Order: sequence, then structure tokens, then C-alpha cells
Amino acid sequence: MESSYGEIFASLYNQKWSSFALQAAPRILQYFTQHDIHEKNKKVLDLCCGTGHLAYFFLKKEYDVTGIDLSPGMLHYAKKNNSRFVKSGQANFIEGDVTNFTLDEQFGLVVSTFDALNHLPDIKALRECFKCVYHVTSKDGIFIFDLNTKQGLKGWTNIVVEDNEDSMIVSRSFYDEHTARAITNMTGFTKQEDGLYKRFVHSVHNCAFELKTVKETLLAIGWQQVHFARLKDLSSPLENPEGEGRVFIVAKK
Repeated sequence: MESSYGEIFASLYNQKWSSFALQAAPRILQYFTQHDIHEKNKKVLDLCCGTGHLAYFFLKKEYDVTGIDLSPGMLHYAKKNNSRFVKSGQANFIEGDVTNFTLDEQFGLVVSTFDALNHLPDIKALRECFKCVYHVTSKDGIFIFDLNTKQGLKGWTNIVVEDNEDSMIVSRSFYDEHTARAITNMTGFTKQEDGLYKRFVHSVHNCAFELKTVKETLLAIGWQQVHFARLKDLSSPLENPEGEGRVFIVAKK
């Protein structure tokens, strides 16, 4: 049994939940290419890179990509999915904490997708992440990430059962108004390469951050411009981001 982003859950994630990264990557690239930094710095940093599907999209577009993730299981698949780029030196995947890291490189684009930063426990941790990102982002660089909002997390109160030949998963989710936190407890069985099934237990936590505070924190650290947008149009600022279920935050250095 495993209780974190270990090998079993990482395998399941790699099979089932890559679609968001693949949906987000072209939109992020489209936005990035509209700015001069695109020509000056083609290095991408992928925070909480997971199994490396977003990285793969940028690598195919001839960007250099560094991925950071705390989970060895996730990184195993990130390296496997991008093995030829790792061998060539175009890709590098690092085990690390996004609230406490340093890198020698400067990146033109830093990304984090699939509400990965909602997993941080509080605004203090989010602030530390923003500081780390700021220090490794080049002048005029861009930081793009998404967050589930309070409005979006309120919809987490449900039970979902998935059952097919490859896996059986029961997910129980709920949102606590008092703590502004959501949790999904997942348990089930997933089919292994030898044909046997192995049980897993996993919990996903999301903290609902006040978006006004998120913007103020980014600006206080030194980011020059910050706006909220939908994925389909990252250039257009939202007037009421808290009314969305999910928002993308675009910060320019």
C-alpha cells in the first residue's frame, strides 16, 4: 500500500491524468511566443512536473526543459517519457521542493499546471515558492500557473467510482468552508505489468487561496505585472477571477 505520490499512484497518474497538461501546453506556448523573451530565452522550468507530459510538448518544440517534482515516482515516469531528451541533455528532471530550491540557470518561462500549487499548505509556502521562481526567472521572463478557486473547490463534495479492466478507483471528496481546504481520498486497485492488481491509497489536498492575496504577494516579491485569465485566452485579464472554478495566473518579471 502507498499513501503518497509513490510508484503505484504515479503509474496510474501517467496513464489517466496527462490530458490537462497536454491541453494547457499549446495555449501557454501560444502566449509565450507573443513576447520578445520567447526569442531571447528558450529555457522552460516546469514546477511540479509530474510525469513529464507538458515537458514533452515543449521538448518537441526544441525548448530546453527542467522539471522539478518532490515525488521520485513521478520523476521516474517523467524521465522515462522523455528519455531521448534526457540522454541528449535537452531535458533535466530534479527531485526537489518547489518552496525551497535554487538553480544556476535563468528561465524565460516558468510553468506549473493542473492546480499543483493548490497542494501547498498555506500562503507562506506559496510565497516561498514565488520567491524561488522569481530568482530563477530571467529579466522579462514569464511565470504561468493555475489555481482552483474557492468556487471551484466547493464542487469537490462528491463520490466517484471508476471501474475498468486496468483499474478500480473510489474517490471521496469534500470541501471545508471553515478551513478553505478540499481533500480527495482515493483508494483502489490498479493492474500491474504482470497482470496482477495492487492496492493503493492516496489523498489529494487543495488549499483555496484568496486570489487578491496571491496577486499582492507576487507584486510584493517583485513581479512587475500580474493578471488572472482563462486558459483559452491567457492575454485577457478576468474582471472577477473568484467567480471562476479555475484561473490561470500570468506574472511578468
